[in-house]
Amino acid sequence: MSLSLYKSVLDFVFPKDLLRYFDLVDVQSHDIAADKRHGLESGELVFYFDELDDFRCGEEGHTYRPNGFFEASKVHDFPLRDKKVTLVLRRRRWVDELTGKSVSNTYSLTTEGTRHSVEFAAFLKECFGYVPDIRLFA
Repeated sequence: MSLSLYKSVLDFVFPKDLLRYFDLVDVQSHDIAADKRHGLESGELVFYFDELDDFRCGEEGHTYRPNGFFEASKVHDFPLRDKKVTLVLRRRRWVDELTGKSVSNTYSLTTEGTRHSVEFAAFLKECFGYVPDIRLFA
């Protein structure tokens, strides 16, 4: 199977535009003990992503240098088979050499007030009429 075919499949699995701005760097699968389950899930898939080294929000006349990553954030997404899915995203940080301030790109990957992907939150709202508390999916 070609690499482009794998990428095409992943574009259907992950939230819109995620692979446009982030590289998949690791995948881990964990079992969930029966007494810790909230539903039918038997485990969790954790996908780790690092933002691409592409600062797009700079001001004209400023120069920026890479300065590592912010602390990773977790986003809950649609389950796959019988496993809940967590996306762990590390966003890059740059330093504006003129002002000394840390800057970064911004993304709309979660629904405001939640840690759910936009599509997953919309699905939950459609099913339940509201987006359930994140603790149900933690």
